[in-house]
Amino acid sequence: MSEIIQTDAVIVGAGPVGLFAVFELGLLDIKAHLIDILPKVGGQCAELYPEKPIYDIPGYPIITGQGLVEALEKQIHPFRPTFHLGEMVERVETLGTAEKPLYRVATDAGTTIEAKVVIIAAGGGSFQPKRPPTPGVEAYEGKSVFYSVRKMEHFRGRRVMVAGGGDSALDWALNLHPVASRVILVHRRDEFRAAPHSVNAMRALVAENKMDLAIAQLTGLKGADGQLSAVTLRGADQSAFDVECDDLLAFYGLTMKLGPIADWGLNLHENLIPVDTATFETSAPGIFAVGDIITYPGKLKLILSGFHEGALAAQRAHRHVYPDKKLLFQYTTSSTNLQRKLGVS
Repeated sequence: MSEIIQTDAVIVGAGPVGLFAVFELGLLDIKAHLIDILPKVGGQCAELYPEKPIYDIPGYPIITGQGLVEALEKQIHPFRPTFHLGEMVERVETLGTAEKPLYRVATDAGTTIEAKVVIIAAGGGSFQPKRPPTPGVEAYEGKSVFYSVRKMEHFRGRRVMVAGGGDSALDWALNLHPVASRVILVHRRDEFRAAPHSVNAMRALVAENKMDLAIAQLTGLKGADGQLSAVTLRGADQSAFDVECDDLLAFYGLTMKLGPIADWGLNLHENLIPVDTATFETSAPGIFAVGDIITYPGKLKLILSGFHEGALAAQRAHRHVYPDKKLLFQYTTSSTNLQRKLGVS
């Protein structure tokens, strides 16, 4: 067995909610190690929409996914968290008792960590994009067929087809409109699940002949060596026609899988983790869960909701990490000790 790392808390997931949990724990002198299956921090924000604007983060009228991740990294820097990236948690063993929890967390890379608390901030678990039901799509993936936008510059001056009718499809059709030479939005029906203002903005561009809209379904891809030249569509009248394009962005949703978390012995409800909303503790004492992976009445899958959940989880975690130490809640604006931790004293 590799050397066992001793720490206060293990955070599973290094997305925005997991990163902010580092801050809340750090204010309470709780040291954290973070484990994430992705090779970089940021979770879905960094992996799926690093350049997509986010509008509901307090204090930021508009910020990109990557910008938010970088701001959070700067915010938690004083607490010196340790990251284990590109690793997946395989096992969580219970070593302690309900009164004094202790968990041994092992990853597929051979890392073993013992901690008094575990915070699961794994989003929806591991996620995979749903492929369009089009034969041979695998041959184009990564070169001219994509399921996320990592760099908008790739699409500059190119003919881009965007398939889907939800927020991701509409948002990227609108965001890529000033960059691409032409954007073609394809959806199987003339009703959209996206935000009304996005739908209205799209229809305005279509009416002005600045964007194309096809009510159709994808049936085939044409091109050579992974590079698209056209996509075959089937219209409502069942007629087939080709639309020339250089890239296809398909947004048919994500398939979420809990992966090994499902085997940790936690109570689950429809692949989500129920929690106590006063503490965000799971059915196992000392194991907490925050963010999109949890369920409770009134739960909103918003980043800012995850921030709130992480703050309350940290308060309860303090009781497990320092069972003999009374927690005196302090405001960061009034405590010189907290300001010293943040390097602003």
